[in-house]
Amino acid sequence: MIFRKASREAPLRPSEVVEVRPAGDILRTLDKHGCLNGMPFMPEMMAHIGKRFTVTRRVEKICNMIDETGSRRMRDTVFLAELRCDGSAHGGCQAGCKMYWREEWLRRVDIIAAAPCARDDADFAELTRVTNQAVKRVGEDGSEIWRCQATDALKASESVKRSDIRQYWRELTSGNFGPLRFAALIIRAIVMECAFQLGMLKPLPLHGPGKSAAERSPANVRPGELVKVRNPREIQATLDSEGMNRGLSFDREMLPFCGQTFRVRERVQQIINERDGRMLRIPKDCIILEGAACSGHRSVNGRWFCPRAIYPFWRESWLERIGEKEPS
Repeated sequence: MIFRKASREAPLRPSEVVEVRPAGDILRTLDKHGCLNGMPFMPEMMAHIGKRFTVTRRVEKICNMIDETGSRRMRDTVFLAELRCDGSAHGGCQAGCKMYWREEWLRRVDIIAAAPCARDDADFAELTRVTNQAVKRVGEDGSEIWRCQATDALKASESVKRSDIRQYWRELTSGNFGPLRFAALIIRAIVMECAFQLGMLKPLPLHGPGKSAAERSPANVRPGELVKVRNPREIQATLDSEGMNRGLSFDREMLPFCGQTFRVRERVQQIINERDGRMLRIPKDCIILEGAACSGHRSVNGRWFCPRAIYPFWRESWLERIGEKEPS
């Protein structure tokens, strides 16, 4: 069950400055499972208590990557700056997901007048205990089952029909997009969705020659190095007829990054599977690039305006190591 926010305060909007409330205030919003309306307050969020951040976006809807039954409506939730989960309390998960912040965990700040909240060590210790107790459990097969905001997204949201135009209108009225940008994205969405439904547009943008797709020697790029994303023709040569490279797809959201330069953020070796909470081990090359995230502006099949900004995974054969210079 989703409980509605009792406060009559106006919803937070992008560019507002907020402070993460004291541990005691947050504790009073959580149930025995450490959740507020199905959304867990994670241990990785503890480091931000008492600090101030800028609201970057209201989370009005998210794409559903768990059972892929359509977008999900989320309420009273925002993203703060570029705060992402570092996986430190979740077995070293390297997905780098943005953290959801319920409005009840935040307070507006008058930058000039407001003094920072004082920290209560007893409340902080209790919140630490509550948030850590349900992070993982042991499955029937003896494996570790992890719980985080991504695995619990269905519990913290509601199903929304693709035909419900209110989900798009909220992106404008919430302040997430200005009128011109909103209009441009809506036009693109209508054109691309029509093309997709008519079979003129495939889910994946590039399809290669077949199972014997060409492979380059591993570049063994390391975090901090600069790389250039190869052009679509070069990447296409590494894909099979399904648009995959050794099981990893090249998504439509990755196309705009072709030809651009980025710094390697991380070599990914493990991530938590949102569907079942199990840790997935990734033995093959899998790269995350700093600043290259899903925009939600090109994802067909009803995923438009998703704000999650998930990091796409890159094969080394899609990247070219370059000399040390500033990224474009």
